[in-house]
Amino acid sequence: MVLHKGKPSSETRRGGTNPLYTGANPALAAELTLPHDSLMDNPLPPDTALQLVRDELMLDGNAKLNLATFVTTYMEPQARELMADCVDKNMIDKDEYPQTAELERRCVNILADLWNAPEPTDIIGCSTTGSSEACMLAGMAFKRRWSKLGRSGKPNLVMGANVQVCWEKFCEYWEVEPRLVPMDGDQFHLTAEGAISRCDENTIGVVAILGSTFDGSYEPVAEIAAALDQLQTERGWDIPVHVDGASGAMIAPFLDSDLEWDFRLPRVASINTSGHKYGLVYPGVGWVVWRNKAALPAELVFNVNYLGGDMPTFALNFSRPGAEVAAQYYTFVRLGREGFRAVQQASRDVATELADRIGELGPFRLLTRGDELPVFAFTTKPEVTAYDVFDISRRLRERGWLVPAYTFPENRTDLAVLRIVVRNGFTHDLADLLLGDLSRILPELAAQPAPSHDPALSTAFHH
Repeated sequence: MVLHKGKPSSETRRGGTNPLYTGANPALAAELTLPHDSLMDNPLPPDTALQLVRDELMLDGNAKLNLATFVTTYMEPQARELMADCVDKNMIDKDEYPQTAELERRCVNILADLWNAPEPTDIIGCSTTGSSEACMLAGMAFKRRWSKLGRSGKPNLVMGANVQVCWEKFCEYWEVEPRLVPMDGDQFHLTAEGAISRCDENTIGVVAILGSTFDGSYEPVAEIAAALDQLQTERGWDIPVHVDGASGAMIAPFLDSDLEWDFRLPRVASINTSGHKYGLVYPGVGWVVWRNKAALPAELVFNVNYLGGDMPTFALNFSRPGAEVAAQYYTFVRLGREGFRAVQQASRDVATELADRIGELGPFRLLTRGDELPVFAFTTKPEVTAYDVFDISRRLRERGWLVPAYTFPENRTDLAVLRIVVRNGFTHDLADLLLGDLSRILPELAAQPAPSHDPALSTAFHH
């Protein structure tokens, strides 16, 4: 979560809101001021409070036009109704809400099946608040497994420089050396050669990403696993792989079934995904599954005597609502394999067509085209000197489109791109509207003498 510092409000801030918001006594509105730093003395009617807060939230962007986020922005009314039914259930109370616990168990089993677990009865997994927590748990299991080997030196974790920031947090919080393989030329994600070049006897694991947030590409999990197999033969280092499938682990099973990236590879010890990304559930829910119980050291699992029941738990969080787990199970029930395939294929179809049409406009070079994750990145061609990707992002925002512009990490900070994430609900019709707005602003931008963005202010993008 973002950390916020205290910031006193202006002492000259005046009261006053719409007199019609205060019901029977419009005069009350003259002194009414929303609390910024301390609570008001008196309560407000619920409808008044609702309208005042709702008015401020109008300043947020339109979620459907947010092409930056991977997070689900549409669920059916029936799913929202089910979530409302379960929002007051603390799902950690397994004795009090045993059926919510049962739905969680079923979801773990369904994911293990999707990811081709070799022995379904031997898997172990859990829900989390999102992929970030799931990655932390997987990393903790890696470190504990390594610590039992009696190795000297500082543990390290090998991954590409394109990893989501949660992995860098894990390394800092748990005192693990991050060994980031840099981008190189047009190679924007981890390769097998890059991975093994950073490994040694103190490597606790390698993280492979099924769907990079920078450009939507899959990392070659099978090639990385094969290289680690060879490394074990040569050096004796048994280094496991964790697949960060925050997005791709809910795409590949339905659209890329022949791609071997999951538990079909014996080297893969654990996989995570975000239920609230291409799992098609509102935030926040994630999942992590280990291929067998041996992959999760037993001492990390706490058996808690809680509210009358014995409960095994492995988590960084404790209390949280059962709504998202119920919504994930609803989505599995609602769609089945064929429904998921249809939804994910629709997103990929929109992404690949939109990428092709943007490439045909002339000023842009596509880095990816949305044929793995329904996500693609593009940049301006070298001959385009009047504007840059930051100008385009800013002008599209004027029409409500949230299209992020950002630089790539160290070793390719010279490369600045735009990225479009296509999620369920972003249709061909909306893609046409986006393309029309993009086409309209290009002649205006071409008339500029130079880009208006200060390159010194550019930062890498983590999302």
